[in-house]
Formats: sequence, structure tokens, C-alpha cells
Amino acid sequence: MKPIRTRTVRAIAVAITAGSLALTGCSSDSGKDNSKDNSKSKEDAASQSTPVAYGDAQASNGPAEAVAGAKTGGTINVYQQSDLTHMDPGQIYVSDAGQFANLVHRGLTNFQEDDKGNLTVVGDVATDSGKSSEGGKTWTYTLKDGIKDEDGNAITSADVRHTIERQYAKFIFDGPTYVQNWLSGAEYRKALPDGPYKGKHLPDSVLETPDAKTVVFHFKTAQPDLPQALAMAGYAIVPEKQDTKEKYDKAPASLGPYKVAEYKAGKSVTLVKNTQWDPKTDSVRHQYVDGYNFSNTIDQASQTKRLLADQGEAKNAIQFTDSVDPAQLSTVIGNAAAKKRTIQGYQPYVWQLSYNLDSAKMKDKKVRDAITYAIPNQSMVQADGGRYGGEVAGGLMAPTLPGFDPTYDPFGKLKKPNGDPAKAKELLKEAGVKEGTKLSYAYSNTPRGQAQMLIIKDALNKLGFDVQAKEIDRATFYEQVGKLKNPYDLYMTGWGQDWPSPGTVITPVYDGTQVADGSPNYSHINDKQVNELIQKAVTQEPEEAAKTWEQAHHRIVEEINPGAPVYYSKQIQLYGSNIGGARYSTESSYIDINDLYLKQP
Repeated sequence: MKPIRTRTVRAIAVAITAGSLALTGCSSDSGKDNSKDNSKSKEDAASQSTPVAYGDAQASNGPAEAVAGAKTGGTINVYQQSDLTHMDPGQIYVSDAGQFANLVHRGLTNFQEDDKGNLTVVGDVATDSGKSSEGGKTWTYTLKDGIKDEDGNAITSADVRHTIERQYAKFIFDGPTYVQNWLSGAEYRKALPDGPYKGKHLPDSVLETPDAKTVVFHFKTAQPDLPQALAMAGYAIVPEKQDTKEKYDKAPASLGPYKVAEYKAGKSVTLVKNTQWDPKTDSVRHQYVDGYNFSNTIDQASQTKRLLADQGEAKNAIQFTDSVDPAQLSTVIGNAAAKKRTIQGYQPYVWQLSYNLDSAKMKDKKVRDAITYAIPNQSMVQADGGRYGGEVAGGLMAPTLPGFDPTYDPFGKLKKPNGDPAKAKELLKEAGVKEGTKLSYAYSNTPRGQAQMLIIKDALNKLGFDVQAKEIDRATFYEQVGKLKNPYDLYMTGWGQDWPSPGTVITPVYDGTQVADGSPNYSHINDKQVNELIQKAVTQEPEEAAKTWEQAHHRIVEEINPGAPVYYSKQIQLYGSNIGGARYSTESSYIDINDLYLKQP
């Protein structure tokens, strides 16, 4: 995620630890013909990983392109392990709530995805993806006609202003902060400490609403990524008349095709059709089924068991953001009929072994390089579900990012996926590292974290280190390793983009100007050249910026090495036999929630 503050790190940690594919302890691949991995190869991902396009008014007009063979009617059952993290858009920053948002909420823009996974930002409640002027410092949006909330209230520019300004209020703490930062700086809350709730507003020189249909954003520096940032669920519209502040999180008003009919905390959510939603205004969503029944108490193992059996209500069910149970993965893959009912693809997460550059033992780049060469990447992949759980990483940019290079591999992991201990020992000898040198490795007390710890500890012990494994509770792991003065030498971390731009990885994780307690710059890298490249890239248009981001990526990996690339995370989900329109979404990295229908309503 992005130029973020402490509160966002917690959300990211949730997204990575709960949302990523967790296939720890699974048996190895069966080797049968029908066990072939159908998700994209890195080469496929690279060939289709084109820059995000910005759509005009024609691309933004509804209705959305019909799904071939789609029928209307019936209810889809949704299996979830736990309650939705949030329903208030301002608080939404993790995957389950993001999926939910596309059914219920609408923003100024949204991502439209074609059948090859290519993405276009289109106008959602706006007529297009936005019109920029003054070199990208000013962005103007015009609202579509016919946009109403679930009670029939017309959406105006005042609702958009309210949506942005309420993000400044203190009770909004879990959502994205990009737009607020861009408008008002890092200490944006000081600009409007009570949000819009006491009658105060941002000045027109920052956020302008000259009439009921027009919204104008004014930034001090160019923000070419604004259309993508506004497509985040966290910036979906909260109608001013409907806003109940803290209570809104339990009973939000819908602008999308479905609305909340019933919510039982910790148990279930029932969605029904929103009759005020007009498909002519929406180029992304459909309203094929009558509704969705969320069951939020079904663990991963039970979800998989029910969907494998494919009986009764399970035929109409989907996994929402959970994955196939690791213990049952070989059964799913070995069953041809069940395997046909899976979606597979890359997630935006890259796992890396982060080096604490403030640690005296990690100061020497030769030591960091030695450990990087020694890591048995393939063993790490096997511990997380094998080829269905991940793939050996050459760099720190995921295959879901535009411009991904599948051949980039400066540490030779494609040729030696289980490491190069000989090269590692040679570097340690040059660095003068003594036998028995202690290293403190912090890990999360999850099955995946424990499996990773055993592999890393074994590999580094074989190099002559004395690895001291330090367990941290999952709930506070990222908080602990996010401290500047943490006592650890190295730790495994994961990161995923907020939208398809390398800047949403490089800026938060490797920008030295953002080194602080709670920052996701876990290695504490602060390199003048990288910082300058970041500042250059964030003001460039996407095609131009891509070259600058690549230059920064190469310097980070090859010349500094603040974290060893370990593996790219992958996703596999199962759904019932009566579900139609199921496919993997590049944008969400889960089942595409916009195209689903029931074959037999």
C-alpha cells in the first residue's frame, strides 16, 4: 500500500496474513496429469501486464458488457471465516471489505477488467476517469445523471466533498490516506480536525464544488495516479444525508447493485437488490442474482469440505477471500471435476526476508547478499502450498504489476531455486564473519510463520550463524518489526500494491523519507538516489514513470539489498457447480465478484 501512516500498517498486516494464500504444511504436488497449475505463468503475467488505461466517457457508460450465458435470479451463498472488517467505505483497506464494497458501494472511479485481465480506470459515479490540467495538479470530475442512494436521494458534488472531508475526522482510522495526504500533507487531520461535521470545509483552493455536478481537486504537486487512488473502496461515496458517523460501519447506505438487508455482527450479512441502482450508469457491475447470503462463521477447512462435496446450498456457494484448505488441496487438485471449479492466479504480494539496516550485523552488504544467496526459495514455496501457493521470486515487484520482468533474477534463483550456499560462504569469508555469530530472526506465530522460521534457521545455521528465533504474536507482528529500534536482525515480511503501479510498493516500503515508527519501511532503507528516483517517478505519467520505477527497483535489489526476494504469492479458490461467470480477477486477486450468476436460478 502507499504514503501511509501507522494505522494503515495494521490493515496491511491483516491483508497479508489473512488475505494471502495460506497453504502451509500441505503435501507435495501429486504429479498426476490433472494436477497441472492453471494459473498464469510469470511469462503470461508479464505479457498481459500492460499499464492501466484511463477510460473516457464512452468506456464509462453503462450497462456493463453482458456475461455470456448469464441468467437472472437466485441467491449466492458466501463462505467467510470471520466477520467483514468494515462496511464503512472510509474504513475499508483490506480484501474482504474491498470485495464487499463492489457489491454495495460506488466511487468516482472504478476498475474495469477485460477477459485477459487488463485494467481500465473508468468513471463510476463520474462521467469518465477524470480530466487533468496544470500538468496533473488539478483534476476535474463531472457526475453522471441518475446516481441515487438506496433511498432515492440524488448524489451531488456535496456528497463527494463530504466523502473526502469525513476522511479527516478522527473516527476514520483504518482507510487509505493517499488523497488526504496529497491535498493537505502528512498532517492532514490538522486541516479539518472534526471533518465536515461542525460546518467547516476544506478551502476551494484545495477541494472545489462549483456546482452540483462538478468536483475539482487541487494539488500542490502533480498526481497522475489520482484516478486509480479514487478507485479504491476507501474512497467510495458516503451520502451526506445518510452519514451516521461511527454507526455507518454497521449500516451503510448503498449506491451499488445490492444493499444490506440484515447484519448480524460476527455471524451473517444478507444483501438484496438495490432497486435504485441503474445499470445504465454502471459500466462495471451486474445485478444477475437476487442477493447474497454471507455466512461469517465457516472456517477454511469446512468451506473446502462443503464445496468439494458440492451438495445442496453449497452448489450455489463461493469462497469470498479465503482459499482452499491446505490439508485438502491435493484432493481438490486431484479431482478433475473439483479442479474445474477453481480460480487461480497471482496475488499482489511478494514475500521477502527484510534486513534491519540499523543492526550492526546487517550493515555489510556482503552479509546481506550471502544470506540472500543462501535462502532455499523453493523450500519456502513448498511450505506454502507448492506451485499453487507461490513461485520463486527474482525481484521485489509482483507479476501483477505493469512492466513485470519474469527474467529479472540478479541472485540466480531461477537456476538455483534452493540457494547457493557455496557463494554465500565465500561472501561471508570476505566479510570476515566469525563462526557462531548470533542473528535474531523474528517470526509470526502462525503455521506459515513457523514453517518459514524452520527453513530460514536451518539454512543460516548451515552457514555458521547461530540463529535465535524470536516468536511474535500474529496480531502485533507488523507493529513490532515496524519499530525503528526493534531488537531483530531480520524478519519475513510481505507487501501488496494498492493499485497496479510500482509506486505503491516502492514508495511506502523503500522511501527513506518515510522511515519512522509504524512505517512499512521495515528495513529502514534511506538511500539518497532511491529517494530522488521516487520523487521523480511520482510526478511522471505512467509510461514514463515505469522506466524510473524500474531503475529504482534495480538499485534497491542489486546495489543495496534491503530485503531478499523470496516468493510471489498465488491464490486458489473453490466454488459450487451452479455458479456461473466465475473467473480470477487481476484487480482483486480473488474471484471476480462483478460477473457471477447462477446457472440454474
